[in-house]
Amino acid sequence: MYHRLWTAVNIILIVGTIIYIWFFSSHNNSYIITSQFLAQIAIILFFINVNMYFIFLVIRKTSIRKVKIHLAKFSRIMMKWHIKIGVIATIIIIGHASINLFQVGPVVGFTHPKLVTGYLAILLLSVTLFAGYLRHKRASGFRRKFHLVSAFVFLAAFLLHMFIFI
Repeated sequence: MYHRLWTAVNIILIVGTIIYIWFFSSHNNSYIITSQFLAQIAIILFFINVNMYFIFLVIRKTSIRKVKIHLAKFSRIMMKWHIKIGVIATIIIIGHASINLFQVGPVVGFTHPKLVTGYLAILLLSVTLFAGYLRHKRASGFRRKFHLVSAFVFLAAFLLHMFIFI
């Protein structure tokens, strides 16, 4: 039951971001269009990484053995890519932020709420990456929780950033 709800939320978020970015926040500037494309790719990559938590949650909570086995095999494959996906998404976000600082910042002002929430999201992404690095070096319950909480706080910040109009 919960996996269907989570799948629906993922689909709604991805389709919602596509509609928002390409129809409600469209621009004629090729740099801004490139920035929007980079943001869309990074959103999808970050959602893939955030979904790892929900895969592990279903493994813990389900009583259906076949589901546990299937998701455990899938999670072993995905965890090999988790760090790589996070690093690639971060590099893409840096490109997105750089374009927007030089193209949008001078036009709307560097203290516009869209840019300020972007600064906050980048800061929280840095905390998430640091927490992930600590967890990778030496896993502990605190480090796992720190990485998890920082990832969800970052998710909230970047969703807030995404839906603020310029």
